Amino acid sequence: MFKSLQYPLIVLTILSAFFALATQAQENINPDIGVIPPGVQLVMDGHNLPKNSVSLFVREVGADTPLLAFNADQAMNPASAVKTITTLTALESLGPAFTWKTELYALGTIADGILQGDLLLKGGGDPFLVEEQLRSMLKALQRTGIEYITGNLVLDGSYFDPSVEQLESLDNQGGRSYNTNPNAVISNFQSVAFYFYPDPNGRNVIIHTDPQLPNLKIDNRLRQVNGACRGYQRGVSFNINPNDSTQVIFEGQFPSGCLQYQMTREVLDAPGYTFGLFQELWQELGGDLLGHLVLGQAPEDLEPILIWASSPMSDVIKSINKFSNNLMTRHLLLTLGAEILGPPATVEKGIEAVASYLELKGLGSDQLQLSNGAGLSRDTRVSTALLGDILQSAYSSPYMPEYITSLPINGLDGTMRNRLRGNNMTGRMHIKTGTLDEVSAVAGYVYSQNNRTFVVAGIMNHELADRGPGVELMDALLTWVYLQ
Repeated sequence: MFKSLQYPLIVLTILSAFFALATQAQENINPDIGVIPPGVQLVMDGHNLPKNSVSLFVREVGADTPLLAFNADQAMNPASAVKTITTLTALESLGPAFTWKTELYALGTIADGILQGDLLLKGGGDPFLVEEQLRSMLKALQRTGIEYITGNLVLDGSYFDPSVEQLESLDNQGGRSYNTNPNAVISNFQSVAFYFYPDPNGRNVIIHTDPQLPNLKIDNRLRQVNGACRGYQRGVSFNINPNDSTQVIFEGQFPSGCLQYQMTREVLDAPGYTFGLFQELWQELGGDLLGHLVLGQAPEDLEPILIWASSPMSDVIKSINKFSNNLMTRHLLLTLGAEILGPPATVEKGIEAVASYLELKGLGSDQLQLSNGAGLSRDTRVSTALLGDILQSAYSSPYMPEYITSLPINGLDGTMRNRLRGNNMTGRMHIKTGTLDEVSAVAGYVYSQNNRTFVVAGIMNHELADRGPGVELMDALLTWVYLQ
């Protein structure tokens, strides 16, 4: 009787274990490895942070198993830390010497320095066509024999699909530079720096701009008041005229104690901005443009008179990661899509290119959900385990030096310049940060005090993440790794 009762109990035990393992596999949950570092635990306890709000992953380069893996398979919002994935994919897929091409076409005859007809500019999605680059391009154009243009400036943005310009902003903050949508003919990040000065008359406020776009109108309604230089935006309110998108309106009361205040905003649209900047620089160089802005496409049977190459990929990803430039990263994702899957570029093609790259590296993309490649999204998700695996893979890349050099250095530059300085830690970490409302993250490499190299990824998703505790927790994690 004893044996007959024992058999079903054994079966039930085996079945229970089997179903437990099956459930665990189905949910893709791996057991945690290691103990949460005391400094990290102190921050979590001090702010009463729930365990599921934090994900941590640390592994020594070359090691088979992590030193620390806490909630590491839990997909969370990494904010700008996801730029580490987009930039690595672009660097490895397109190469460090890849450049974006802007093509100029003469739609008419050239004689005695005069172009009798239109000049067409075909944008290649250059993410870093800043004022200095555009000026150099126009000087090169003049060396082709053109000083005066009797026709229009025709802009061709067909390298990017029009859908990329219709994406909604993260927070509905119109005019904020971080919300600028991509455009293949964009220049200078489509932004203008506004400088405010108290007028000596004690009543008015003087506004200067850089650059000075001839097609941008400014309605200055600001009034000067006595007071110290303080207050949100120093009392300056910025708005775009709802009836005229070429006009910006400034209202409010500006404190007399402010000797100078600067505000940078997105203005016009991408073609209008590039046209205005072209006008300003062309005139500055002694040229003349008689026509207006026209949108069009380059003739297929016409050769360009000038092809302008951008800064190389290695320099572009450095600007992206050091300073967390969202617009440049979005252009990078779109370029991946166009170069690998063919133009016109779409976000979907870019996401597919990243997924294909990860599959090729044997990393998989099940724990990754991209939105725009920059992390400026509420929908982006990635696990710290996948982030760690990607960083580990990058360390064995032939372009590893270019990649790591692009990441901010603690206590020295980029978004890490004011973090973890002193105590011999300065310069021992290459870390990409990520911050959004309720999000704080880090991803990169730490060179410990014992000269060991570690891959580190940490994400916190909680209402306190961007209010101090997130940085506090991530710095505690990085400090702990440094001490290994």
